Amino acid sequence: MQRTVPVALLSAAMLVVAVTGTAQAAAPTPGTLTSQDLTVDGVGSPHYRIPALTTSVKGTVLAAYDARPTLADLPSNIGIVLRRSTDGGTTWQAQQVVRKDAAPKGYGDPSLLVDRTTGRIFVFYAAGVNQGFFGSATGNDESDPNVLQADYSYSDDDGLTWTHRRITKQIKDPAWGGMFAASGEGIQLRNGAHKGRLIQQYAVRINGANYAASAYSDDHGATWKTGKPVGPGDENKTVELNDGTVMLNNRSAPYRTIAYSTDGGVTYTPFVQDTALPDPGNNASVIRYAPDAPASDPQSSWLLFSNTEDTGSRRNLTVKMSCDNGKTWPIGKAVDSGAAAYSTLTRLPDGRVGLLYERGDYAHITYDSFDLKWLGGTCADITITPPASLKAGTSAQVTVRVVNRMDVRRSAGTIDLSVPSGWTTEQSAIPALNPGQGADIRIPVTVPAGTSGSAALTATYRADGKQAQGRATVTVAP
Repeated sequence: MQRTVPVALLSAAMLVVAVTGTAQAAAPTPGTLTSQDLTVDGVGSPHYRIPALTTSVKGTVLAAYDARPTLADLPSNIGIVLRRSTDGGTTWQAQQVVRKDAAPKGYGDPSLLVDRTTGRIFVFYAAGVNQGFFGSATGNDESDPNVLQADYSYSDDDGLTWTHRRITKQIKDPAWGGMFAASGEGIQLRNGAHKGRLIQQYAVRINGANYAASAYSDDHGATWKTGKPVGPGDENKTVELNDGTVMLNNRSAPYRTIAYSTDGGVTYTPFVQDTALPDPGNNASVIRYAPDAPASDPQSSWLLFSNTEDTGSRRNLTVKMSCDNGKTWPIGKAVDSGAAAYSTLTRLPDGRVGLLYERGDYAHITYDSFDLKWLGGTCADITITPPASLKAGTSAQVTVRVVNRMDVRRSAGTIDLSVPSGWTTEQSAIPALNPGQGADIRIPVTVPAGTSGSAALTATYRADGKQAQGRATVTVAP
């Protein structure tokens, strides 16, 4: 993977200038991941953190983030800065300041949101003077320097100029302490009774504990309300599923936690762990790949998710794909095996996917783009069913069911079953599958004598150069 570092210049306005050509940029080769650093610590600002990413209705890609004097959060003299790309992220214009004031004021943790009806672009963030999230006073006095304020800026010219607003009184319950916008990207509902609703996620602090909540607007941002908090929660994202349900994906260790809303983000079910999404307690991203696809289209249930897939450290940035609205995540590929942190995804105009993330112990904010061919997976439901009795020292057959959830036929392929050390198994063939068609494959397994307790099995389905995986835990009787 080639990494490009943009040529940069310093100025008093904290501008980083990238060299951009006037010629038409070449389209990325299908099946590749492209990568370039948008920031370098010490160039324009001592530090940069907290990426946000979106694509405007005109197809402009916008990347926002904090310019920080230190790596510390608010309170600090942080500014919100942004770069624009009009060629799908191939080249980037000069970094511009969205909002920056003299110390002690600071603005941090941006989240972008596009109203696809009006074209207006929002960037939400926290505004602090004396206090940050944990030290913020209760109340919602918009002039109190000890209250962490809820601000946003909006642009009606595709991100060239910005106007600022404060909405603390609209969305903050006076009994709450700190409140800040969860960075990355908000959503606009495309279907159902709340079609057109704008939703921006927040983390809120209530009686010393953290919760997740949705702020929403049904009048294109003129007024805002906040739904009922759900917790314990932290930085979180939402995605609209193809039946109109809103799924909330929450920062949590050692696994992400998930909640659902059927009333457009006003209330949510209690959180449950998703053990397919290991996490060290880090901000992540989830998007619907084809948000305008009708529910009858298989692509309408495809979700993409990015996070640092490690239960202990912020490392191993990975992109996963779900083919069934987040019920399972059979496809995944590591983007960066090293140190990484916050990440955010957006669908690009050409069908590729943009990924903005913190790389290398926060030394860079890096922009990647990839297509589904690079991700290399295929949508398939994979279910592992062991025999009713699985005993040590015996042979048995494990049934693996594969259902093709793609909108194209898959050729004949193979299934490999990953088993614990000492067990034996063999690769099995699977026939070609039409869209929606499934097959049950019985795979022989020998369990060594002396085995007992639980064991993890992973089935890998491969066809047409693509793969998907399913996992299960089985119990072995002595």
